[in-house]
Amino acid sequence: MKKHLVIVFFLLSIAFQAKSVQKFGNIGNLMLENGDTLFDCKIGYMEFGKINSDSSNIIIFPSWYGGTAEQIKGSLGKGNLIDSTKYFVITLDALSNGISTSPSNSIKQPHKKFPQISMRDMVNSQYILLTKILKIKKIFAVIGGSMGSMQTLEWIVAYPEFMEKAVPYVCTPRVTSSDLLTWNLRKEIIESYMRLNADEKQIQKVTSMMMSLLVRTFDHINQNVKVDEFDKYMAKFDAEPNKIFTSENSLYQLNAMINHNIFRNENNSMEKTAAKIKAKVMMIVSETDMLVNPKSSLEFAPLINARVLKLNNNCGHLAPGCELAKSSAEIEKFLSE
Repeated sequence: MKKHLVIVFFLLSIAFQAKSVQKFGNIGNLMLENGDTLFDCKIGYMEFGKINSDSSNIIIFPSWYGGTAEQIKGSLGKGNLIDSTKYFVITLDALSNGISTSPSNSIKQPHKKFPQISMRDMVNSQYILLTKILKIKKIFAVIGGSMGSMQTLEWIVAYPEFMEKAVPYVCTPRVTSSDLLTWNLRKEIIESYMRLNADEKQIQKVTSMMMSLLVRTFDHINQNVKVDEFDKYMAKFDAEPNKIFTSENSLYQLNAMINHNIFRNENNSMEKTAAKIKAKVMMIVSETDMLVNPKSSLEFAPLINARVLKLNNNCGHLAPGCELAKSSAEIEKFLSE
């Protein structure tokens, strides 16, 4: 009997793992928001969990800046942001992350030939994948953090009837001046180092140091990095560069974030944009966030009757992870209502 149970468990594990592999949808030529065309576009994705009989438990999870569908699986499972034992989760590789079509892997438009992309282009490519390739007519929810939250908010404006609920976390519907300063600084560092012919390792070292400075609060750094062990802390920035999310790829995602504004097609009117949104929304914001300022989210939330979970800890942009039990419980409560 025990042997039989072991075999059954093994087969179930294999079946689950079979779904948790990198997949691609070839969506063809993608017409971009600016009128250009992205040729031979493919979108990476992974699937987790089991779809129910009426397909009413589908959740999509677009990637954050530099993130991948494979990395998102760390946010899935019981006690995590989304319970993939209850929901069928499709994690999505955003354009220019090095997995989906990007400057680094495009055959027809490599490197500087790659056209500029927007947050809406990312969402449109994902919509084509879901509807044309995966034959999905509607989803239950969309969730995303950081740049994933920008895609989430674009989703509910671009395709308001496609989902019932949305959970953007550490989010913004429109970038603030502090966001623009931060991201333009990162962009300037990359472009300046490229002009100086710095190698990829050096560029990523400096941008990683900048990210580490701002992703959490100074208080968190001081608490967790001992002064007399600072050399050990600095050593981690000498790691080999990320060969998937290259500096060139990051520039295209940075430009998409710098131009992010879900109100742009309604003459920057929050009220007119709010009137288009049909989904029920829950926002999670960090009051100590130094990467994505919560100001715009807090201004917009009342106009769409969004539920807002405010976190105030010293983890800054990574606040939801530092209060994971609270964040996951509130998300599950919202999705279950």
